Amino acid sequence: MKRKLSWISALLAITLLLAACSTNKVSNEAASSSLSEAATSEDAGEPYQLTMAYYTFGSVPKDQLLVEEEINKITEAKLNTTVKLLPISISAWTNQVNLMLTSNEKLDVLPIFGSTYANQVSKGQMVQIDDLLSKYGEGIEKALGPDYVNAAKIDGKNYAVPTIRDLAQSYGFQIRKDLVDKYNLNLGQVKKLDDLAPILKVIKENEPKMIPLINAANQSPIAPFSTRDSLGDDMGVLLNNGQDLKVVNWFETEEYAASLKMMREWYQAGYIAKDAITNKESESDIIKSGKGAGNLANMKPGYDVQETRQAGMPIVSVEMMPAVAKTSTVTNVMWGIAKNSENPKKSMQFLNLMYSDKALVNLLVWGIEGKHYVKVSDNVIDYPQGVTADNVGYSGLGWLFGNQFLSYIFKGDDEQLWEKMKQFNENAIKSKALGFTFDSTVVKTEFAAVSNVFSQYRIALECGALDPDKVLPEFITKMKDAGIDKIIAEKQKQLDAWAASKDK
Repeated sequence: MKRKLSWISALLAITLLLAACSTNKVSNEAASSSLSEAATSEDAGEPYQLTMAYYTFGSVPKDQLLVEEEINKITEAKLNTTVKLLPISISAWTNQVNLMLTSNEKLDVLPIFGSTYANQVSKGQMVQIDDLLSKYGEGIEKALGPDYVNAAKIDGKNYAVPTIRDLAQSYGFQIRKDLVDKYNLNLGQVKKLDDLAPILKVIKENEPKMIPLINAANQSPIAPFSTRDSLGDDMGVLLNNGQDLKVVNWFETEEYAASLKMMREWYQAGYIAKDAITNKESESDIIKSGKGAGNLANMKPGYDVQETRQAGMPIVSVEMMPAVAKTSTVTNVMWGIAKNSENPKKSMQFLNLMYSDKALVNLLVWGIEGKHYVKVSDNVIDYPQGVTADNVGYSGLGWLFGNQFLSYIFKGDDEQLWEKMKQFNENAIKSKALGFTFDSTVVKTEFAAVSNVFSQYRIALECGALDPDKVLPEFITKMKDAGIDKIIAEKQKQLDAWAASKDK
């Protein structure tokens, strides 16, 4: 599994949050320690074995079991709990996790995507955690702060907590630097989506074996590029980065139709892979293998350095839209407790450590000191002699495991990265719906039906494999038949009530 330093994308407006992350780190760890001592005195006997699922963008790290052993030295001492790591490929994540949750397979804690959060809650797959948070989640609450804990609430109740990372997203295009230099490509002229066409044309004509515009597994090329607030699921969105609170059908907008037309033209011109729909690889792996040139992306401070390390070659990018903070950028990566958990209390205590214990966070992100990394200074690390990104035995996703601001900075990254991330979050455009999360329970039948329609049409349309003039009207009709208008009406009703409660 390759290493990412910040998102996902993961991501969103946070002032007090990030200040709290740095200034309250010691107090958070102290709180974690006191809770742990209370737990061990209260819970004598055999340790509880906790199953922790997480997703990977590549193969399972060869030293995962060694890292697991080190993690268990911490959790057994502090929580009388051992942890079983369960890595799942991102391409298989949705199906495998859904199967585990519906079959009541052993599972305790898992990351939650904001796009599937409401649906999982409506299906009763997640534990409501408000009481657990107040009793055993002091480190989480101190690190996140109330605004960001509350951002994940559905109908006033919490079922997950956001990870601490970049809480906003800017939008742009990344590409191999050698191609920019070789063909004298002018990224400075790229301001909007259609400005990319001349660059993609040059790549196609001069590098016929290379895909000019690539996409990630289970995503279309334009998935990480938008001026909308998706309100978590795209079943009713806010336009103009959420600057007004009118919920509309994104798929009926002129902007969406225009983007599909452009993707169709690019697909037919060979700028997008013919098998883009079935791609199972990450973008960085495609670039690293020499099969792809660049992609649209959610970006943040330190992005080029992060992607350069991921791809194993210099990457440069151009920002095409400014940073925006939305509920989805806060909640796109969260952690929750599965309904299958036999011990939600232990699960919450473990999550609390993942947000407050520096040693645990760095094990999950970087692995074992001396084997997978060495310290250059107190907070900067590098690979040990003879170890590289290609042969390191373990490397995690920094933005995935709880509190990224407790993780070390890798040599070559900006040592002020976390401070710059704080400013990035603070200065982002804020959606007026930041903190609103839709509760789909009332329309769960329609939600499931529209999700099925999405699966049938959306990626194929957005990859350009289908003619939008013929298929987009069919897609819209199928969505309406499945009940999207009812979902939009319910979402508007909840949003209006949420906005009114904020004004009181």
